[in-house]
Amino acid sequence: METIYLILIIILFALAVTDLIVGVSNDAVNFLNAAVGSKVAKFRVIMIIAALGILAGTVFSSGMMEVARKGIFHPQMFYFKEIMIIFLAVMIADVLMLDIFNTFGLPTSTTVSIVFDLLGAAVGMASIKLMSSPENLQQFKQYLYDNRLIESVNQSLNLGDFINSSKALAIISGILVSVAIAFTVGAIIQYIVRIAFSFDYKKRISKFGALWGGIAITFITYFIFIKGISGASFVTEDIQEWIKSNSGLLLLYSFLGWTIILQILYWLFKVNILKIIVLVGTFSLAMAFAGNDLVNFIGVPIAGYNSYEIYAQSPGANPDTLAMTQLGGKVAIPVYFLLGAGLIMVVTLFTSKKAKSVIKTSLDLARQNTGDERFKSNKVSKILVRSSIEAVSGIKKIIPGKVSRAIEKQFEPLPPSKQEKDPPSFDLIRASVILTVSSALIALGTSLKLPLSTTYVTFMVAMGSSLADKAWGRESAVYRIAGVFNVIGGWFLTALAAFTTAFIMAYIFYYGGFIAVFVMVGVAVFVFIKTKKIHAERSKKQDDNINAILDLTDENMSEKAKASIINNLKTINEEYGYLIEGLKTENIKTLKKARKKIKKITADTKYMKDHINLIIEKLHEESVETAHYIVTVLDYMREMLHSINFTIEPALEHVDNNHKPLLKEQIKELKQIHDTLSEMFETISNHIENKDFSKQQTVLDLEEKVLKQIESFNKSQIKRIKNGTVGTRNSILYLNILNETKNLSLQAINLYKAQRDFVDFKKGK
Repeated sequence: METIYLILIIILFALAVTDLIVGVSNDAVNFLNAAVGSKVAKFRVIMIIAALGILAGTVFSSGMMEVARKGIFHPQMFYFKEIMIIFLAVMIADVLMLDIFNTFGLPTSTTVSIVFDLLGAAVGMASIKLMSSPENLQQFKQYLYDNRLIESVNQSLNLGDFINSSKALAIISGILVSVAIAFTVGAIIQYIVRIAFSFDYKKRISKFGALWGGIAITFITYFIFIKGISGASFVTEDIQEWIKSNSGLLLLYSFLGWTIILQILYWLFKVNILKIIVLVGTFSLAMAFAGNDLVNFIGVPIAGYNSYEIYAQSPGANPDTLAMTQLGGKVAIPVYFLLGAGLIMVVTLFTSKKAKSVIKTSLDLARQNTGDERFKSNKVSKILVRSSIEAVSGIKKIIPGKVSRAIEKQFEPLPPSKQEKDPPSFDLIRASVILTVSSALIALGTSLKLPLSTTYVTFMVAMGSSLADKAWGRESAVYRIAGVFNVIGGWFLTALAAFTTAFIMAYIFYYGGFIAVFVMVGVAVFVFIKTKKIHAERSKKQDDNINAILDLTDENMSEKAKASIINNLKTINEEYGYLIEGLKTENIKTLKKARKKIKKITADTKYMKDHINLIIEKLHEESVETAHYIVTVLDYMREMLHSINFTIEPALEHVDNNHKPLLKEQIKELKQIHDTLSEMFETISNHIENKDFSKQQTVLDLEEKVLKQIESFNKSQIKRIKNGTVGTRNSILYLNILNETKNLSLQAINLYKAQRDFVDFKKGK
């Protein structure tokens, strides 16, 4: 029996390694957001500084490990076997939750995940105990009475006796409070700092940079002491007490010292003070992440290891009746566990592509410039933006005109001549504010023993500062606000999903035994591999789209566009054929494949259209005609894709709903149209390929033939309707296909003419 539990401990640690990988992928955004977004240094330099912070933080993390053992539930209320079930349920649920969230690039909270995993598994196990047979329950009450955990053997038990419910409520309240406070404070501080420095801050930094740096690094230093050193298990209580009682002096001396040092460095070496702030802040947040959040990844396996030690040191003990009272005390954590976890975190930081996806989500919502928005607007975001516009208009009427104009001037973006060719998502001023305010708020929350999450604080400070910095203009505000609500909703969804998953796992493991454990471990491994594959495919597609734009030049633009047109015409023609075949044979799979193929090239074309600004920016100033050509071609191609999609979607719905199939005459008519359409597309492709449009009348004749066929078959359909040979569903579908085919042919001709005109322009005609 002891061997089985040793295997389970090994499984726990294997899951911990996986949890570390997916957890770091999720939480990397906390400490990398500001540095990466502002491009404070080369990406590798940023990663090295963050890695050093992580390694330093792991040493200070042992004091937090008790949360997994006794922070959420009372271990003395469970036996060894039950504790192991709880820990296994927690780890598998946590790995599944975090990996799924990371795959789709959504920032979630590892703190919330682990807390509600523990809560769900503990509630599940407690409910099993409370529903057990009367004999078992009475025996358990006798054990509690013997250990002075209840006053009477006849005392009734409830979930509150097993669960530290106040901790869970504190976490939930901490979410609400930290979200509101971090967003508000971040916005206010950013607004004040931007007024002080403006976007053209380089001149003012020489005068006030050391002062701002002194304030910022003071809070960051204080953050390191309060969040890091004072929480370490190896730091004596006397030192911790001294730090707390002398906080005011630490802040004062730190401010004076850093201000003087930074001013001297600027005078002597022209050091960029803002870069120092951002890099020191990145180190401190990475350190805090490792020190505080390491428990989220390895706290449970270490608690399981401690439980196994208690069991192994009790020869002949029955795992079904061995009480875990000792787990409630203080347990020393081996340093090699912490350092090993730190090394895994560092390696993951450098290698995880999912981490970059999560960072991208945060930067997309915080970036200064507009562009392709990841999230769609919703009613709430629209109402908030409209209300804000009205509120700002009202405030402007109250503020004197001179004051209002002076403030507005500080928020004017840099002129194009001063902007970088590849600008960062936001500048160093905002990056320094994000790190300073985050450090200050987390340090304050820690000193007041409030359950703040680094994820919530850093993300919401970044969002508040971007709002104050007018990054959320009227072009993007509704999308950014909707994105923030989606992310916040994801945090609460994490809590619900984590609780439910761990609760179910506890039941599965209790009643399914060891076999269920091994099966679910296999499921977790399968999901992990599957999501990694999904993420790789999504990343490759994004990389391909980005590379397609980056590879464009004045010289190859027309050639690449020509190749794209020919390929898309071929695809549209093929899928139109599959549309007819799918309707003829009532084959849903054929229609679904056609829809999938069209959706893919539609998405690629949409990506190019959404990033048309980037394409135009890559062209030389004199290439106005080329830019106009690209825009026109993309518009016509998108219209063609919409038309073919509007034939496939209704056809798929028609077949999927088992409506009556099209008549043989209708299929025959569609094939005649397709034959002519195929000839027209092939002719267009040949003319475009050879850049020879001298026989364009051939294309126009084929178009006329398609239009006459559609007109003729429309009349035939009307006759069928009058004769009662076809039903309503049939008529709607068939007439819709004819109408969209007409649009398809018209847009194909427009595309052909656009290509012809561009070639003539290039030839100087």
